[in-house]
Amino acid sequence: MKEDLNKTSPRPPVVAIMGHIDHGKSTLLDYIRKTNIVAKEAGGITQHLSAYVVSVKDENGKEKSISFIDTPGHAAFQGMRERSVTAADIAVLVVSAEDGVKAQTLEAWKTIERKKLPYIVAINKIDKENANIERTKNTLLENGIYLEGMGGTIPFVAISAKQGQGVDELLSMILLVAEMEDFTYSKDKPAEGFVIEAHLDQKRGITGTLVIKDGTLKKGDFLVAGEAFAGTKIMVDFLGKPIEEVSAGYPVGIAGFSIVPDSGTKFVSCGSKRDAEECALLAKNKVLGDELEEIEIDGIEETLFLPIIIRADVGGTKEAIEDAIKKIKLDRFRYKIISSTVGPITENDIRIATTDKNTIIVGFNVPIDSMAQGVNESAGVTIKQFDIIYKLTEFLEEFAEQMRPRFKVTEPVGELKILKLFSQTKDDQVIGGRVTDGKIIKGAKTFIIRAGEEIGEGNLNEIQVQKMKAGEVEKGEECGLLFNSKVKVVEGDILRQTKETLK
Repeated sequence: MKEDLNKTSPRPPVVAIMGHIDHGKSTLLDYIRKTNIVAKEAGGITQHLSAYVVSVKDENGKEKSISFIDTPGHAAFQGMRERSVTAADIAVLVVSAEDGVKAQTLEAWKTIERKKLPYIVAINKIDKENANIERTKNTLLENGIYLEGMGGTIPFVAISAKQGQGVDELLSMILLVAEMEDFTYSKDKPAEGFVIEAHLDQKRGITGTLVIKDGTLKKGDFLVAGEAFAGTKIMVDFLGKPIEEVSAGYPVGIAGFSIVPDSGTKFVSCGSKRDAEECALLAKNKVLGDELEEIEIDGIEETLFLPIIIRADVGGTKEAIEDAIKKIKLDRFRYKIISSTVGPITENDIRIATTDKNTIIVGFNVPIDSMAQGVNESAGVTIKQFDIIYKLTEFLEEFAEQMRPRFKVTEPVGELKILKLFSQTKDDQVIGGRVTDGKIIKGAKTFIIRAGEEIGEGNLNEIQVQKMKAGEVEKGEECGLLFNSKVKVVEGDILRQTKETLK
């Protein structure tokens, strides 16, 4: 429920840039804020969340602010995108005029729809030789995204993020949507909002980027985000400059969190450190209770649990890795995350891993400190480091397949119905028959079935088809057999062959 109009003031909109990988989200933000982040990203993929503020003139020439959240486009970061959109007021769905609608385009759009966010479509890369705006609009229409002028109400702007064409129009459109939505806040309320990103700063400790959605956060306040709490002795704006307070609609950097808060977690400011600690403890106890309940329900027999330790550069990446691990589902195999946090791989990680020889440590954009390297020379713990998310998930899937427990499984090969017993010399029997299912193979283990019951077994030493020796006979074919067994077969018996495989 909105505050009384007398107590509220307009605030800047918080905008999430979303879309398929390589469709130009980072390039768009790069142009808007006149910096370069694209070259810093491994494989050209934005793998962290970030928040920035830009100043834009409205149609009346008045300066207004817009806060932007950059979201990663890679499929592995779906969970992170979901949580980041929670903090947004407006979404910009970036679609390439070359490629049209792609998998992550639809995924992003469905996320926007679930969150019921107003959004604008930015058709990007119109400067490219293969760009086709009309074709792109049609692909959007085919997938249920109804643009203005094409039977819908979704505004769109054709842009070139690289050259800046249409970007001013896009910013004006964002301001127009924000004006229609009437985003306001109560200045005197305790601050609340969402965690956008968190990481371990070697000098300042655990640091988070937050977006204020209501109220005002002042230096000296305390806040709690899930199980994490922090004071606000160190507050910086998006440029890293120290600030004394920050109001709704703006991002802020806070140092000194007790633990790494998850991206998308709601935060509230508290009256004191004690209040913040108590709120965090209550959240922790609830999470522990939920985990215990889940374990009780999800009992899996004959399952190998492989312990894994995760170390990542930032909280968002850590969460993406956790989500990727949860999606690895093989029969009788599960990864068990015993520790997951941000920061370098340490000596303590090695010591924890040595308690179970199967434990592996995965690091993402983090180093191994020198003490840990020294300890691991004798410990021999498996450590793998990555800088691209899909390489990490590929390794985990391959490693899981190698480690998955195998069990012997008996599978059918084929069946033959005995039509005639020609002769018998001791245990050797010459018979004729027809393959009724699968195939019959020379040398394969063979059981005798009579009236549905197994009565013995024997060896199939020779097969002839039309007086020619053969290695196997397919379904529907008749053949002669030299069958060795202590059990005498009769017409109507079934010879059944099976094989054992590891699965």
